[in-house]
Amino acid sequence: MMTLAHDDSLIQTIASDAVLRIGINRPEKLNAINLQMYADMADALERAEEDDDIRVILIHGLADCFTSGNDLRDFAQGPPMDENGPTFRFLTRISQASKPLVAAVNGPAIGIGTTMLLHCDLVYAGESAKFQTPFVNLGLCPEAASSLLLPQLAGYQRAAEMLLLGQPFGAKKAYDAGLVNEVFSGNKVFPHAVAQAQLLARQPPEAVQLTKRLMKKSHTAAVSEVMSEELGHFLQRLSSPEAIQALGAFFGGRKTNFSRPGLAAAAS
Repeated sequence: MMTLAHDDSLIQTIASDAVLRIGINRPEKLNAINLQMYADMADALERAEEDDDIRVILIHGLADCFTSGNDLRDFAQGPPMDENGPTFRFLTRISQASKPLVAAVNGPAIGIGTTMLLHCDLVYAGESAKFQTPFVNLGLCPEAASSLLLPQLAGYQRAAEMLLLGQPFGAKKAYDAGLVNEVFSGNKVFPHAVAQAQLLARQPPEAVQLTKRLMKKSHTAAVSEVMSEELGHFLQRLSSPEAIQALGAFFGGRKTNFSRPGLAAAAS
């Protein structure tokens, strides 16, 4: 059985009552995820897959923040180069997990903080939750098979609004789109997510995993294919003038302006 990680770990894991909790714990950076954190989460998911004592995985952040997405400075210094990198390894593990995944979301859930939820089986959010998929805003493209899964889940128009405009949206809109099972006020999210994870862990495990596999069977191959295609485009986009200018503006605290055809992003 896995036990609680060191107190200074940015990814903390604890196993109890057949539930593995994976906690993102980097408050000074709004839980921004760096490459080592991706590697640690991928490792935890892999170990959970092999541990028969673990029946359910619960992913959560802090009381006021799920994750602000990629640590862009860390990302800029060590961008994903292929499918063997920590980021893609995490996405592969979460998308192929045979055991049910539960998520508890409070505060910002940006980028990967939103797209990873598409691979979870149960998602509970607080009224403070703010979701965002700002890939286009940064001159990039979607990740984690979100270009496939989000239109399937929310419908094309809602997905287009989320992915093309990249604007933040609240818990109610996430619930209406089917991204979230229930929305809770105050500090009720995490206790409810834990209770549901424990309830799920008491279900017959083989029947649970079989049912999950059957529900996902129709698009399992497509998710893997689209995720790989997205990665290829993502890597190409990283060196595009749009992405270079957008990321430069982000680091410089400037706004971008793509309003004129052929105009590279510039401070406005």
